[in-house]
Amino acid sequence: MIYWIRHCATTGQAPEAPLTSTGHAQAQHLADVLAPFGITRIVSSPYRRALQSIEPFAARTGITVEPDGRIRERLLSTEPLADVRLTLKHTFDDADFAAPGGETSREATARASAAFSDIMSAGSTTAVVSHGNLTSLLLRRLGWPMDFDASLRLTNPDLFRIDPIDATVTITRLWH
Repeated sequence: MIYWIRHCATTGQAPEAPLTSTGHAQAQHLADVLAPFGITRIVSSPYRRALQSIEPFAARTGITVEPDGRIRERLLSTEPLADVRLTLKHTFDDADFAAPGGETSREATARASAAFSDIMSAGSTTAVVSHGNLTSLLLRRLGWPMDFDASLRLTNPDLFRIDPIDATVTITRLWH
């Protein structure tokens, strides 16, 4: 079982951007929400906002957080974009489109899918902390109805239980 979490409210998109005061309160509440799930492993994006989102739960349980760069946020572009939202929509409509210096949706999905597979094959009940765009791409790959508009409705934080049943995957949105 995997509990896939989009990080709590943050001050920005840079890798070192911390949580806001609201985000810190959300992280405390997230620790309460996760407590009954029997989580034995934590894997997180190395970005500061993701790590801070899971720190209260890790501190309560004594579980060591394992950073995994494959679940970091998708790199949309290395250059300033005139319209970030329009560029992001283009990447949803065309999986092979990349803004200057950025990853295609196909590349980011492959990276997230490889991490997801490795986490699933470990067989432990795992909390995974990632980011909105990458979460959208992975959920879409797993069969959740996730188009561009649905991706905009993800919240900070957001929590999905991903449960492998036979050859299929069941996804349940637990908190948003």
